[in-house]
Amino acid sequence: MQAEVRVERYADQGRCVAHIDGRVVFVRFALPGERVVVQLDEPYDRDERFWTGEVVQILEASDDRVEPAWRLAGPLSTGGGVGGADLVHVALPGQIRWKSAVITDQMRRMGHVDIPDVRVARLEEDDEERGLHWRTRIELVADETGHVSMRRRASHEHVRVSTMPLASRALLAVADRFDLWNHEYEPGSIIRVAVPEPRDVHTSRMTYKALAQEVGGNYAIEVDGHVRSGEKRLKEAVDVDGRRYPFGVDAGGFWQVHRAAPAALLKYVMREVSEALSGTRSAVIWDLFCGSGLFTLPLAQTFSHSHVYGVEGSRTAVRGAERNLHVVKADNAQVVQGDVARVLRNVPDDFSKPDVVVLDPPRAGAKSGVCRQIADTGASTVVYIACDSTSLARDTATLTSLGYSLKAIQGFDIYPMTHHVETVATFVRGRD
Repeated sequence: MQAEVRVERYADQGRCVAHIDGRVVFVRFALPGERVVVQLDEPYDRDERFWTGEVVQILEASDDRVEPAWRLAGPLSTGGGVGGADLVHVALPGQIRWKSAVITDQMRRMGHVDIPDVRVARLEEDDEERGLHWRTRIELVADETGHVSMRRRASHEHVRVSTMPLASRALLAVADRFDLWNHEYEPGSIIRVAVPEPRDVHTSRMTYKALAQEVGGNYAIEVDGHVRSGEKRLKEAVDVDGRRYPFGVDAGGFWQVHRAAPAALLKYVMREVSEALSGTRSAVIWDLFCGSGLFTLPLAQTFSHSHVYGVEGSRTAVRGAERNLHVVKADNAQVVQGDVARVLRNVPDDFSKPDVVVLDPPRAGAKSGVCRQIADTGASTVVYIACDSTSLARDTATLTSLGYSLKAIQGFDIYPMTHHVETVATFVRGRD
């Protein structure tokens, strides 16, 4: 079924809101103000609260609309549908406005905080790269012929790919070196490529051959979780305020995927923590959901007279964090493996009363239980890094009900061409 609609406003998950006969329709590849024809997803004839659909014809276009830079990620009606870039039809300034609107709306509506429009910062070189070439990790699947592919939405079809426009230039150089796009794997295999960004060169000005030489052996090509080429433990480097922090990260483990995200997020978080601890010589800092120690290690090194307590569920990530701390001799930090809520029920006395809590939970958020455990400690400052604005808003409502107020909030566009956005919110105790 097709219908003509007037698109009304931004929604979450890369969709916009329209109405058909009073029923809400969430529309993919639309923009507010546009008049479009929508193909409704099936089944659309049931008595559902809302429908979903996708633009198939544009009758009146928004000024923010552009031709998709990656056609395969565009609408199904124009040969797309592979996913991975659901805002590919939106100009870069429009993507920033979209993400700001979604964060602001969620925080006001679900977080119950009255705030001005949230600023969303674009990362270094993303304008120059037109929102492309930022992913240092990609995952593909071998199609029935054994070639790398992506699955087309709403089907079992796998579309063979010959490049990946969101992949970093360093990753594309490694893919070119090993002829990834023409290699044959066992059909159904999951192929993951991870290439840490070289930090001492300007990658956009280098040939693939020169970039591959710069990368050297610091990459991994995994097939079904096993490294077929490269290294199991990758070397990452994060430069902030003239200081370089070294990390070792498991090839299959979590690391911020945008080439510039670790530095941008770390710089902001360190500034917030430094302000919170101004004039304090010794403190206790918690780093919850700490991963491989992106924040733990710099916190331990910078606040060397403080105690840093990290908690992470992934055993692999904890082993990595412990090695990273050992390399820089940060003996004032301890990392514990386990479910965060469970670990926080029995924190050693030396770490039990944090002054500052940093947390970077998964997409589902910290949830009310962990928020209450944080509040029970009396921590004066909470720095919350969120990859989902809805979860952040829910947890904001919990924290404010427990005596915290929102001091600052900043968005980071670390996922260009997609609806995803990273947000850092700082809460302080007892401030109106």
